[in-house]
Amino acid sequence: MTPVLNNPRLFVGLDLPSLEAARAMVDLLGPSVVSYKIGLTLLARPGGVAFAHELKAKGKHVFQDWKLHDIGAQVEGAARSVAEGGCDFLTVHAEPQVMRGAVKGRDASGAATKLLAVTVLTSLSDADLTDIGYGYGAAELVERRVRQALDCGVDGVVSSPLEAARVREIATAAGRPDFLIVTPGVRPEGADLGDQQRVATPRAALEAGATHLVVARPVIAAENPLLAASSIVASIDGF
Repeated sequence: MTPVLNNPRLFVGLDLPSLEAARAMVDLLGPSVVSYKIGLTLLARPGGVAFAHELKAKGKHVFQDWKLHDIGAQVEGAARSVAEGGCDFLTVHAEPQVMRGAVKGRDASGAATKLLAVTVLTSLSDADLTDIGYGYGAAELVERRVRQALDCGVDGVVSSPLEAARVREIATAAGRPDFLIVTPGVRPEGADLGDQQRVATPRAALEAGATHLVVARPVIAAENPLLAASSIVASIDGF
């Protein structure tokens, strides 16, 4: 029997409308996918957090994408709660007060949860950032936030694959070669871009310095999700 290829660096985003649909997708993908990202749509549903714990109990790597953003004390408490519940990756927004609160809460939990700071959402273009009121383009804002993330002691960042190489340079120069770079906005060759603005192929993202990839629509909306996931794993196998 041919062994099933999988790769823990590939997180499949369960961006589905119900827990039932998410469970069915996990069952369909089986051992070909060992890492999952669960976003707010599912986490906010009754039983959503329990579903995340269920996947963890099955031996999956679980990324709870809360994107916490509140005063430091609230983020501290929330990060501690999520970490104590059992979670591999947890996201917070890359603002210093938020990141410091998250580190304090995670450390108090005693858990091994990795904290990821969201630099600039991959759906945002430079024009969008101008509309919001930032005085930086995406590349400049990402650099600023990466330096702040390193100062605050988080484990890594969520960043577009187009900025991954520069993030890796900054982290290495800061003495953090272990710094995680998780890239959404990853699209296989020929895939629809959807609402993403700053994208790259899976292999290109890893070559640029990413440590983990997040892929949702190209897998879960594919005619054959298992084949789509397997093709991505094959494209990065051995890299």
